Amino acid sequence: MQRFLIVCGAGALGSGARYLVSLWIGARAFPYATLAVNLAGSFAIALVLELSIRIAGFPPNLRLALATGFLGGFTTYSSFNYEATALLQSEQILRGLVYLGATVLGCFGTGLLGLAAARRLAG
Repeated sequence: MQRFLIVCGAGALGSGARYLVSLWIGARAFPYATLAVNLAGSFAIALVLELSIRIAGFPPNLRLALATGFLGGFTTYSSFNYEATALLQSEQILRGLVYLGATVLGCFGTGLLGLAAARRLAG
């Protein structure tokens, strides 16, 4: 039950952080806020998971809170899917394809950067 509550609490904080990012970036014709949280989340989850593997004594509950809870609540694949579909269905084909490419390639790239950062930090 404790681990469940850790995930729920951290997930709520991640969702709140995502909401604050959307307020900060604001509504635009291109879904920059969702792209930003997915890029940041891809970096952060790779960083956290790699550090948890490489650093002896990394607290399992901290890994759970950060990766499953906070970042699970922070990243927004379902929003990404809806927004990309909406752009394509509204015949904004180029904008939709740019968004798809930027998200998939960007998240892959920032995930690799997070992995490299964790390896550098952990030695």
